[in-house]
Amino acid sequence: MTDCINIRFQDSDDQEMMTDEKWQAIISNDASYNDQFFYAVKTTRIFCKPSCKSRIPKKENVCIFQNAEQALHANFRPCKRCKPTNEKLPDSEWVAVITEYIDKNFTEKLTLEKLASIAHGSPYHLHRTFKKIKGMTPVEYIQKIRLKIAKEYLIETNKSIADISTYVGIPNKPYFITLFKEKTGHTPTQYRQLRKMEE
Repeated sequence: MTDCINIRFQDSDDQEMMTDEKWQAIISNDASYNDQFFYAVKTTRIFCKPSCKSRIPKKENVCIFQNAEQALHANFRPCKRCKPTNEKLPDSEWVAVITEYIDKNFTEKLTLEKLASIAHGSPYHLHRTFKKIKGMTPVEYIQKIRLKIAKEYLIETNKSIADISTYVGIPNKPYFITLFKEKTGHTPTQYRQLRKMEE
C-alpha cells in the first residue's frame, strides 16, 4: 500500500502494510485495534479509527498509518464520526469534503444517506450543516452542479437533451426538463437556441 494520492512522505516508513488482520479489524469495526493503527480512504481523503462504523471502503482505496499525525501529514482529514484525533473537524472543512465529492461524482446517484455515509455523519446533521455553510441544501447544490454542466453541454455540443440529462446524473428526461426550466426560466431546447442566437 504505497500509492496514496498526494502523499508527501520523506520516507516510506510512515505508511504501514495492509495485513489480513488489519483489514478484518476494519470490516468488523474492532475497537481493540484503535490504538494500534489508523486507516485512510483515498477517494474521500478521510481517515478513521478501526472501530469506525462508517461504510466499509474498497480495500484497494485504503492506506494504513501507525498514528493520526502521519495521516494528517499525508493530507487526510479526520473523520467526523469516529474523531481519530479526538478533536471535532470544523464544519467548514467537513462541508468542503462533501462539496468536493459532489463536484467529482455528480453523475452518480447521490442521496443524502449516501453522502452522509461517505462523509461519516448522519443525514440530518449533514443537511443542516451543509445548509448553514453553503446557504443551500446538498440536494440544491447537486442540482446546481448538474445544471451548470448541462448548460455547458447544451452550448458546446450537439448532444441530445436525453443524452445530456443522463450524463449529468438525471436519467429521467421529463424531470430534467422541468427542473431546468424551473431554475433557468427556459427549457433546455430554448436555452440552447437562445445561446446560439447570441453567438
